[in-house]
Amino acid sequence: MGTNLKHISRGVLAQKSAVNSETIRYYEKIGLMPHPMRSGGGHRLYNDDHLKRLVFIRRCRELGFSLEEIKNLLGLVDTGEYSCDEVRLRTEAHLKDVQHKVRDLKKMESMLKDMVSECQNGKLSNCPIVEALYG
Repeated sequence: MGTNLKHISRGVLAQKSAVNSETIRYYEKIGLMPHPMRSGGGHRLYNDDHLKRLVFIRRCRELGFSLEEIKNLLGLVDTGEYSCDEVRLRTEAHLKDVQHKVRDLKKMESMLKDMVSECQNGKLSNCPIVEALYG
């Protein structure tokens, strides 16, 4: 990141990380994000480490990792005693899940295309899509 943040608000952290402010709060609540320091007035103060961790979480979410999977990955990272092999194995497991979902989505796409093609531009009195859904 190289921004060398000293202390920033949650709003600024949200802006810099492209993560919603309430989502940051939720991540703190469930333990994905460490609780930040507080100012004398009780305001949360975030730093570079918070930003890096939040970007890590956001990127994992963009790749479809569940919050539990992210928590497990961060558990490895937080110990500092992980191997690339451990991370690869967890990522491979996630990849297999994604591939399974893609297969399921392709099946759904095919079924929906078939249903739409049966409709004949909506000119029939009985809708074949509705009939197919009642099955």
